[in-house]
Amino acid sequence: MELNLWAFCYLVHLAIMASTYYQLVILSDLEGDYINIYDTASLINCMTAPEFIAQGILSAIFLVTCHWFMFLMTVPLTCYHVRLFLKQQHLIDVTDAFRFPSAEKKFRLIKFGFYLVVFAIITFRLALSVFNFLSDEEYDLYLFQLSKS
Repeated sequence: MELNLWAFCYLVHLAIMASTYYQLVILSDLEGDYINIYDTASLINCMTAPEFIAQGILSAIFLVTCHWFMFLMTVPLTCYHVRLFLKQQHLIDVTDAFRFPSAEKKFRLIKFGFYLVVFAIITFRLALSVFNFLSDEEYDLYLFQLSKS
């Protein structure tokens, strides 16, 4: 069960990181004037809600499965996402993104750094779960062979 949990968290968090990185690339293209502001806003805005939902689901999973450290690490960002959503500030306005592209980029860069730290912890826990799963299985096979002979 533990292995399944960490594998699921790994994949979901990888998708969240890919989404955030894609948003950073789009904002970099906007700064370089390779993409217009309307396309930037529409591309980023369509990714915001799924990212917020996935982050909330991960926090809820950590809470339900009693992984307190991971829950306490992810709940501040989840609360911040909820606050942005309730104040309706989660979408990029066309005029604001053009006036403040570096601020939007800096915000997403900080969020990406936080996601990297959490991703490293999840990767470590996944590797630890795989090791525990394989070592328990080998021990069970060894016991089975001893009782058979």
